[in-house]
Amino acid sequence: MTTAKQGDTVRIHYTGTLNDGTVFDSSTGRDPLEFEVGSGMIIPGLDVAIPGMTVGDTKTVNIAADQAYGPVNDQARQAVPRADIPADIPLEVGVQLQMQTPDGQVVPVTVADVNETEVTLDANHPLAGKTLEFEVTVVDIRTATDEELDHGHVHTGHEHHH
Repeated sequence: MTTAKQGDTVRIHYTGTLNDGTVFDSSTGRDPLEFEVGSGMIIPGLDVAIPGMTVGDTKTVNIAADQAYGPVNDQARQAVPRADIPADIPLEVGVQLQMQTPDGQVVPVTVADVNETEVTLDANHPLAGKTLEFEVTVVDIRTATDEELDHGHVHTGHEHHH
């Protein structure tokens, strides 16, 4: 039986939950997540839990924020004058918007607070600062191809050009 190790391409089914049991992501009803073990394609705390597992294995992994999406960065929160935001943009706490940086990069932000004069936007990942729990089942393990190793990512069955 093949055991997952660094450099292998694995396919997993997973369900991610918060401490209160809220499901934040799941592959249920979708194709399994495919990635190269140890490549940094997924959060570190989940990546290090896969080696040693075999096809059919299921495990529950608790991942601290620093091994998931990192701590909350207070500098990623910014108050913007309400008048600077177009009137047609919904300004309710929790709404996700996109901002553009001066160099043209698009950054997802969440409305964190709204008052008469300001809107506080938060560019932290929505799961930053949170401990996550994943239930993971390994569906498939295969050795990465030389091409995948050279390119540093998994190639699915779709056309692929560099």
